[in-house]
Amino acid sequence: MTKPSTLTRREREIMDILYRQGRATAHEVLEGLTDPPSYSAVRALLRLLEERGHAKHIVDGQRYIYAPAVARGDARKTALSHLVKTFFAGSTEEAVAALVDRSKLSRGELDRLSAIIDRAKKEGR
Repeated sequence: MTKPSTLTRREREIMDILYRQGRATAHEVLEGLTDPPSYSAVRALLRLLEERGHAKHIVDGQRYIYAPAVARGDARKTALSHLVKTFFAGSTEEAVAALVDRSKLSRGELDRLSAIIDRAKKEGR
């Protein structure tokens, strides 16, 4: 998969739909887009996403059904790594601090995060 930053806004929007729905036809993608382009433009974008390794399709009769080519967890890791590298100079600490500072976390969420950090310390990470 190429870097997340290589996707245009519209391509990211299409990939968001595919990840959210799991799989979709070009018509279903079109219905999920804000200010949608033409149907043929959506098909062209799906074909481009497929050529670049972001999406894949199966044939169901005369329909192409598209799905993400990369598992959600793998895509999440790639996107998160890119985000930390781009906006936090590679510092995981700064990224986590920014999230904690800007989020309204419950006591339970903070306790779970603390447990994750404690576990990482014990494992030597």
